[in-house]
Amino acid sequence: MRRRLCGLVLDLRVLLCASSSRRQAERWRPRMAAGAATATLRWVLQLHRDVPRAARFYAEGLDFSVNVCTLRWAELQSGPLKLALMHTNDSNIASQRVYSSMLSFTVPDINSTVSKLMALGAELDGPIKYEIHGKVAALRCIDGHMLGLYEPA
Repeated sequence: MRRRLCGLVLDLRVLLCASSSRRQAERWRPRMAAGAATATLRWVLQLHRDVPRAARFYAEGLDFSVNVCTLRWAELQSGPLKLALMHTNDSNIASQRVYSSMLSFTVPDINSTVSKLMALGAELDGPIKYEIHGKVAALRCIDGHMLGLYEPA
């Protein structure tokens, strides 16, 4: 019973803090045990047959900054997201047409972004959809990875 009450009080505090400032919310956040560490995402990895071409695709098509680029490895960044590109000799990746991970981006102008990405080798995976909340599109990049684009209304 006591455990359930503590959980209820903690839930109530979280609800109350949701509308208050971040600093106030920090005061109510349960403390982690001393020495405990949390996991942080280092990067998302994609396999590509031509790493420099894939790095150019993301740099020119979606304005990623390129931190490192070799023939076998690249690290790109967009805000807090780090994207790692690694070389593979597997010639079947683009032809397999299966959905692997999908990266989704909010863009200011979906039409110009789609045009730019298609000029760099992407293919639309269906039409651009005009939803009440905004425009959405799905594209397959040069090695078959899926990209989602969203332009808010």
